[in-house]
Amino acid sequence: MIAVDGVEKSSIRRHYQLGTLFYRVLWGQHIHHGLWNGDESASVAQCQLTDTLADLSQISTGDKMVDIGCGMGGSSIRLAKLRGVDATGVTLSPLQARWASMSSRLNRVGSQTRFIAHDAETVQFDADLFDIVWSVECTEHLFNKPEFFRRAAQWLRPGGRMAICVWFEGEDISRSDHRQQCEEVCERFVCPSLATRNDYAGWMADQGLQIRHNVDWTDRVTKTWEICKQRVQRTGIRHLAKILDREQVDFIDGFDALLNAYRSGAMQYGAIVAEKPMTKT
Repeated sequence: MIAVDGVEKSSIRRHYQLGTLFYRVLWGQHIHHGLWNGDESASVAQCQLTDTLADLSQISTGDKMVDIGCGMGGSSIRLAKLRGVDATGVTLSPLQARWASMSSRLNRVGSQTRFIAHDAETVQFDADLFDIVWSVECTEHLFNKPEFFRRAAQWLRPGGRMAICVWFEGEDISRSDHRQQCEEVCERFVCPSLATRNDYAGWMADQGLQIRHNVDWTDRVTKTWEICKQRVQRTGIRHLAKILDREQVDFIDGFDALLNAYRSGAMQYGAIVAEKPMTKT
């Protein structure tokens, strides 16, 4: 696992407090990668990522879900609206929590969703409370990843599923150039560490969860950052970032770093779905 010094919880919160504007302008309501099958629009590809992960985790009407790192509520709202879930979203940013709450009311799913500003590493939920623990592109920002999975597994009811999408460290990180690429991404995107697909699957298995899907979507999501680069150039948003916050400039200038890491194999992107057994084995 690659870890970097200097990333603090306060810097992650600040990134999303100020960065929400940039995410919304550059990428829309769903502030996560798109999943492409062909020449779809970015907005369609983003919805496809949510829908594909929902299919893999067999989400159905009435499922009770916690969305860890919910951002502006895109996944929770979509799954409440189209699949009838009851969703609780958790974000480190109070601004994002307010934004998500407002958006859920506008989408007429306010009674099915609630959003709280809380640290995912300290938030408390009762055991056996949820059918789904959902987390898309959040665990990269966690300082103690194994401990999070220990706690999150307890929140799941027997038969419940954990569904995550992750920026993974590549498998051949012994190469110095790959390590340098991952470290640059961590610094620019305020990630304390990155871990491999095997690391994540191991942390889930250690909690008794059974891996149902472990898929590599790197080639299908890389277009995300190509489009973001084009939008930065077209909108001139980098100039606004320079006025508001230097860290946002580092984030915007990091798009090439992430693209290069995907293309070289230093990083991967994918999804893992695991299930809590109905009985202890």
